[in-house]
Amino acid sequence: MDPQERTLRASLAAHTSWANTLDPASRTAKARAAANGRFEQQAREKHPNASEEQIARVAEHLKSAHFRRLALAAAQARRAKKAAAAV
Repeated sequence: MDPQERTLRASLAAHTSWANTLDPASRTAKARAAANGRFEQQAREKHPNASEEQIARVAEHLKSAHFRRLALAAAQARRAKKAAAAV
């Protein structure tokens, strides 16, 4: 199976799965809670004496920074791929 067909099959499976889900938020709640818990744990490690409000604020910034790092890495990878294709 070539990469394009694999992508199409994966997309088909994902859309079919989400079409069978009436409440997407409840389906992904456990994963979101786990991810948010990780950022909260990191915030507590950085600031062990902080209040709950401060921990929540720091955790939100850690989460934003994480996703910004992912976006930067993706942009760099796209740029490198485009440069390699131009050669």
